[in-house]
Amino acid sequence: MSITDKTLHVCNCNKTMPLDASALSDALKLGRPLVVREQMCQREIGAFTDGATGDMIVACTQEAKVLGDAAEDNRKSTAIRFVNIRETAGWSAEADFATPKIAALLAAAALPEPAPVPRVAYKSEGRLLVVGPAESALHWAAALNGQLAVTVLLTGNTRASELPPVHEYEVVSGTLARLDGWLGAFRIEWRQDNPIDLEACTRCNACIRACPESAIDFSYQVDLDKCKSHRACVAACGDVQAIDFARGDTLRGGQFDLVLDLQPAPHFNDRAHQPPQGYFAPGSDTAAQVRAATELVQMVGEFEKPKYFAYKASICAHSRSQQKGCDLCIDVCSTHAIVADRDHIAVEPQLCMGCGACTTVCPSGALTFKYPGNADLGLRLKTMLRTYDEAGGRDACILLHASDGGEAIERLARRGKGLPARVIPVAVHHIAATGVDVWLGAMALGAAQVMVLVTGDEAPQYRAALAQQMMFAEAIAQALGYQGVHFGLVDIGVPGDLETALWDSAWSKQRALGVRIPATFNLNDDKRTTIGMAVEHLLQHAPIRRTEIPLPAGAPFGSLAVNAETCTLCMACVGACPENALADNPEAPQLRFIEANCVQCGLCANTCPEQAITLQPRLLLTREAKQLRVLNEAAIFACVSCGKPMGTQKMVEGMIAKLTGHSMFAGPDALRRLRMCGDCRVRDLVANEKSVDILKDELPR
Repeated sequence: MSITDKTLHVCNCNKTMPLDASALSDALKLGRPLVVREQMCQREIGAFTDGATGDMIVACTQEAKVLGDAAEDNRKSTAIRFVNIRETAGWSAEADFATPKIAALLAAAALPEPAPVPRVAYKSEGRLLVVGPAESALHWAAALNGQLAVTVLLTGNTRASELPPVHEYEVVSGTLARLDGWLGAFRIEWRQDNPIDLEACTRCNACIRACPESAIDFSYQVDLDKCKSHRACVAACGDVQAIDFARGDTLRGGQFDLVLDLQPAPHFNDRAHQPPQGYFAPGSDTAAQVRAATELVQMVGEFEKPKYFAYKASICAHSRSQQKGCDLCIDVCSTHAIVADRDHIAVEPQLCMGCGACTTVCPSGALTFKYPGNADLGLRLKTMLRTYDEAGGRDACILLHASDGGEAIERLARRGKGLPARVIPVAVHHIAATGVDVWLGAMALGAAQVMVLVTGDEAPQYRAALAQQMMFAEAIAQALGYQGVHFGLVDIGVPGDLETALWDSAWSKQRALGVRIPATFNLNDDKRTTIGMAVEHLLQHAPIRRTEIPLPAGAPFGSLAVNAETCTLCMACVGACPENALADNPEAPQLRFIEANCVQCGLCANTCPEQAITLQPRLLLTREAKQLRVLNEAAIFACVSCGKPMGTQKMVEGMIAKLTGHSMFAGPDALRRLRMCGDCRVRDLVANEKSVDILKDELPR
């Protein structure tokens, strides 16, 4: 379904946008006049309500609530989608030239929603663990008790912190030893390193009165520095048995649905950007503690989120036979959702927060992002770029951004120059979820540049991963003669950076050369298929024709160099390759290679017992990239007696060289037999009189 099948409502927001109704109608090929309203949400609300029929696209997000209610009142609207053309196009220093971009934004809004993805479920019964110093932990335990089932783990020095006189919730003390899991399924272990078990203690104060050193106060914990081992407290405690000096570092555990971590150093400190769902670490900030408490009381019940990824283990290059290959996804994941699982990886969907960085760095495409998939994102890019081009737009720059980047774009439109007319913003779930396939695909579809908007709130490894992947993509574009900067990061760490980057930076002022004729293919969810189609189109229209492109180390494309002097053609590398890039030849001793399949994971080089393989990152652009070619071959060693093939010359000679001098193979006859096949070796042994005697002596009597 296209935009011509929908009811389109456009407003110039009280004449603050110079919208050309005729030009927009022509650009969108509506075949009918387009009415541009001036006050659609106010004075013209009645006209809007009367026209609210069928599938609707409303070019206003400011008053989505008002306009949505009005459309609902009419009861003739089947579906409604709101699109922002004000902050993204109309409010700009180049608003007079923004018609192609506005048409592109409206055309993309008419596309169908991506197919739904599987869901990941959580279930929380409200079992909360509050962990931290006594003062703050007991305060929030008292505040949340009754709304949640509270357990408190007091850490650090609990002395001089008086426990509540009424036992309303569980209180324990110790050192947090383990905390993992997610909303509804946290696993906790702690070491009870004080002799008094606070949960068994009745707070009768008998131990306080009995202790001759005053080593126990109303925190009901023993000050072990003062204690002189009189054990009067143990006797006073009696049958309650809350005090046990033999307890040592007892390890205790439990399961909880929610965690409020008030420790000075949060347990998930390395997951500061994206901690597990249900875990809150507000630190000592009172306002942050209040926000965390407010959210905690709402996290009881059943919840779900999308499963953001798909994993195809058969092409994963992580490991083979305990030989290390690719760890890129594990290294880039900021939530520790990805772990090694023998020869493959395991991804915990409950921990995955949908950044998609793992799919961006995955060289084989074993991990793919599904929210949405690249096929859906590619269709949106293709629609935008085609509409923009047909409406007369030139040098399109795709600006990929997440929600925080979208807020920065809106602020720039309200307080600054807005976006340049050629910069088309495209919202994605997370900036780290797009990679070389999307960027090169967008360039093949007609984008002169693809920029990714980073705000500084992302995990630092995401920025590094994007920068490296963009280096690979830029190397390909530059080698083909496409001048200018085509891919880059737009960093808006402080206010004002976005306007400077979009209007005054070198990449924004210098024209980047793109393709003369946009591609017609659709992006594919298969990463390497999309890259192949994009590169093929870029090569077809390239200013410079090449047969190969050298790439930096770490690139996911390349060849292999095999040292013919040391390679014995044992074929261990063939068994290790997960991508079917390496193959033997059943009819000849040959090691063969399909370069287009190679992801440069290094498994072959790490597996090779002779260390005869070296990676050569490059992008081969000829047909030979998809064809089998011989990397190494060897002469066949034939039996010296009958001529039967026994293996490669190098392998057999190497074996003989290693066995020469061994006591079991002393003498020329023994070494000569090593050059024979099995049948000829037996015949030679039987023909030798000494050998026959030996055989006779070994026969059972």
